[in-house]
Amino acid sequence: MEMKSCNYVRYTFMPCIVLFGAFIAAAQSFAEAPVAIAHELEIIPTIDGVVSEDSAWHGVTAATGFWQSRPYEGQPASQKTDVFIGFTEDSLYIAAILHDDDPASIIVSDSRRDADLDETDSFQVILDGFKDGQNGFVFGTNPAGIQYDGQVNNEGSGDSLLGAAGFNLDWNTSWEVATRTDENGWSLEMAIPFKSLRYASGESTVWGINFQRNIRRNKEEAFWSALDRQHSIFRVSDAGTLRGIKAPAQRNLKFTPYVLGRGREGSDIEGSDVDGEVGFDLKYSITPSLTLDATYNTDFAQVEVDDVVVNLDRFSVFIPEKRPFFLENAGLFAVGSPQSVELFFSRRIGISNNGQATPIEGGLRLSGKVGDSTNIGLLHMRSEAVDGIAPQNDYSVARINQELPSRSSIGAIVVQREGEGSDDVNRTFGVDGRWGIGDKLLLSSYVAQTETNGLDGKDHALQVRADYSSEHWRNIITYSEVGEDFNPEVGFVSRRNYRRWDGLVFRYYRPGNLWGLQELRPHVSYRGFWGFDGEKQSSRWHVDNHWEFRTGLEVHTGVNFTHETVRNAFDIVPGFTVPVGEYDNEELQFVFFTNQGAPLSFEIEAIAGGFFSGDRVTLQPELNYRIGDNFNAELEWNYNRIDLGGPEGEVEINVGSLRLAYSFTPKMSLEGLFQYDDRNDSTAVNLRFAWLQSANAGLYVVYNELKQDLFGVDRDQRELILKFSYIVDVL
Repeated sequence: MEMKSCNYVRYTFMPCIVLFGAFIAAAQSFAEAPVAIAHELEIIPTIDGVVSEDSAWHGVTAATGFWQSRPYEGQPASQKTDVFIGFTEDSLYIAAILHDDDPASIIVSDSRRDADLDETDSFQVILDGFKDGQNGFVFGTNPAGIQYDGQVNNEGSGDSLLGAAGFNLDWNTSWEVATRTDENGWSLEMAIPFKSLRYASGESTVWGINFQRNIRRNKEEAFWSALDRQHSIFRVSDAGTLRGIKAPAQRNLKFTPYVLGRGREGSDIEGSDVDGEVGFDLKYSITPSLTLDATYNTDFAQVEVDDVVVNLDRFSVFIPEKRPFFLENAGLFAVGSPQSVELFFSRRIGISNNGQATPIEGGLRLSGKVGDSTNIGLLHMRSEAVDGIAPQNDYSVARINQELPSRSSIGAIVVQREGEGSDDVNRTFGVDGRWGIGDKLLLSSYVAQTETNGLDGKDHALQVRADYSSEHWRNIITYSEVGEDFNPEVGFVSRRNYRRWDGLVFRYYRPGNLWGLQELRPHVSYRGFWGFDGEKQSSRWHVDNHWEFRTGLEVHTGVNFTHETVRNAFDIVPGFTVPVGEYDNEELQFVFFTNQGAPLSFEIEAIAGGFFSGDRVTLQPELNYRIGDNFNAELEWNYNRIDLGGPEGEVEINVGSLRLAYSFTPKMSLEGLFQYDDRNDSTAVNLRFAWLQSANAGLYVVYNELKQDLFGVDRDQRELILKFSYIVDVL
């Protein structure tokens, strides 16, 4: 393998300054944090949510004393919370009594698994089984007793302002929870098998731990280990300490077979087509911190379909991964700039270039931690050939990440796609690092290069970023480059051939009792793209202020100043072309939403102003309605009216969706997604009934229907899928 050493050194020099700093980062002492004691239980608790009457908890010392981060930072929580921690030889148990002097005002908004815990009274715990101050698992619930679980990497780092933080809510595992509400408030009990956790080996270990309680009617967030208001429970480095726990060095072997039946009919199928599939997933814990996953004849029939996206530009749009097998430890494999440049993007596996699914024969993944601070990830998958759609492909990923003190780390990744021919190979190489300076400043960087036959020009990408986050400020400056021949075929790149500068100055201000305001967030951001020839390609100034009221109402008022250089004409929709030229425009942006914790809530985003050679108006309203914690409805609409100033006149684009969900129990639900897109006169229906055994395993009944006019040809498809999977605990 020939490496372009001169170019590689050149493009690595600046990022390596940051990476070198990670090597020399000195350990910093954490601020004094509370300590909780885990008690070895003589009696196994009955998981029914009735804590005070369960003799298993008698004599267990409670962790108490919660502190607000919102609305009154640094003040004691308005209601008392007692948390009890115990363990047996195979499980960790957590119980909590959440006192409330007005239990009739407790808000419960949803009872589906992994439903949002921000708009409901809720309780969460984060467990850092390695006490590394960077990674952890979150378990949560609300008074309805839902299961909410997710995986945190690098303290949830990422561009949270763009919704791309390092938290994987789609990670699911096996555990139990039950709740009870009475005249004193509500209470809960959790049973989390040690098999479902990752932790350092040893007879007696020290873990990081923190608890969060939300009291929704007050918009109150309170933590056991106090956090500054700019942080969330993902801030593992500021978590408290859990002592006394004795986690076993046991093995874990789970076998999850599935059987599936599918029936199809439609305009591209003669008559009807009925087929069946069988396959399995296997999970084996080599150590409590290192897991081997295997899959055969991998199927994702139960996964919700993708949302319809309106793309009004000439660059690629990011669509997130939803398939369960690829979600565990997904943060470990994440290198690059979220939703802009990702060196590994698992959606490339089993999906052809035109978006059609291709069968996955199977694969292996080894992921986890070796020792106390070295993370490794190895992945190999094979997709089958489909005539006329995609050839057979083998995908391999190797990732290593070394954690260092002070929220720092350094790592490397290699990604490869190998087709059927000997010359059909694509490789991506990357190095990345983070350097935490104090509690508020984080420097990060990556540099990458690809190898593709026929592309040997500027095939690099890099980024250097400084992020300062405090109670009052969020300031970011970033420099990025992506060469025109940078081609990570198992990654994601939204655009190529640019140098880019990004900057953000974001102020958090709490004005006291002024007009009922909770917080003002004035900010200004800039993003500019230049070609390697020095030509300015795009830029956007965004000046805004967020007005957050204590009632939950929020208003954003902003203005954008944009520049676009179009060197190749492109279509917004067929027949409406943006011509070659340079365009400078201004637009107004307005966002309004009511209290999202109320049974009926509304929000709208509006943009009006110049757009390339003309103008546009965009309206995106959303209406949410719920009945108790069982029924939820969400209606969204995306309306665009565009006039490019040409003879074509105006074009209107309408895309809408309706989501309906009814939960019979926290483990049994019926969900429907109805979507409409007038660009090709398409309607899509996705109905899913789920009766879960544990995690993602159980019975699924899925109905999909699609009707559309594709290039003047009517297309009509329907399918009914019945899938059953079951987790067998072999060891």
